Amino acid sequence: MSDAPSREQAVSAVDTLVRYIESVNGELREGLASTPERVIESFDEIYSGYSGDAKSILDATFNSEGYDGIVLLRDIEFHSVCEHHLLPFTGKAHIAYIPIDRIVGISKLARLLDLHSSRLQNQERLTKGIADDIESILAPLGCAVILEATHNCMQCRGVSKQNAVMITSAIRGAFFDNQEARGELLQLINIQSDK
Repeated sequence: MSDAPSREQAVSAVDTLVRYIESVNGELREGLASTPERVIESFDEIYSGYSGDAKSILDATFNSEGYDGIVLLRDIEFHSVCEHHLLPFTGKAHIAYIPIDRIVGISKLARLLDLHSSRLQNQERLTKGIADDIESILAPLGCAVILEATHNCMQCRGVSKQNAVMITSAIRGAFFDNQEARGELLQLINIQSDK
């Protein structure tokens, strides 16, 4: 038997929070009347990562046909919510691996990022979780996950630093052990396209 709150309890909790924030006369004005239900509907989408699993995302692989170079998907935008203040953080991810026998469809790397970022998170756990899944499910020669993000909890409150960017990395296998592989990866991430 689960002790998870019901949807009605969640809507009621948001209603309480909205009334606390608004606290003018105890009654919600017209624009806020449906806010609690809308918030819970948005939560169902924003936090959808709790209902998925990495194995089902990464299980469709293909023969690498001898390819043993770096596979990098860079500049993947992501949005997540900081577990400490329930404020968003957004940025871009660079996810790479070196296959041994099998490669995975490129959209799967973005879906894996979405799975992890659609949960209450901190950036460090988000980075590590993606790398852990790639390492354990794909068993590549090496993998790397680098996230760059700005955090609303730093911008809207507290120290109020608008331009601070947090970078986290999880570097495994050949990317950790081999300086040349790591250097090539970083060079590929930093290549600027001509526009």
